[in-house]
Amino acid sequence: MLQMLKIDLGITGTAYDDRLLQILTAAAQMITREGVTLTDSVEDQQLQVAYAAWLWRRRDSGQGMPRMLRWLLNNRLFSEKAGRA
Repeated sequence: MLQMLKIDLGITGTAYDDRLLQILTAAAQMITREGVTLTDSVEDQQLQVAYAAWLWRRRDSGQGMPRMLRWLLNNRLFSEKAGRA
């Protein structure tokens, strides 16, 4: 997931690896707090990377959560609660 996040953010090299790994962990915890039980599925990994990318980008912009990310979280939560996760 670290490599996917770095590609998303356009980061090369390893200077930020420790920080990005910490952000990936924080993203997983925040998603779990939303009520989602993350699995090892590619879909959940993509969700975690998207959330982590938003956390990284909002440091500078202060931008709220993009609708697309909120939509992904809501759909993932609804499908889990409906027993389809």
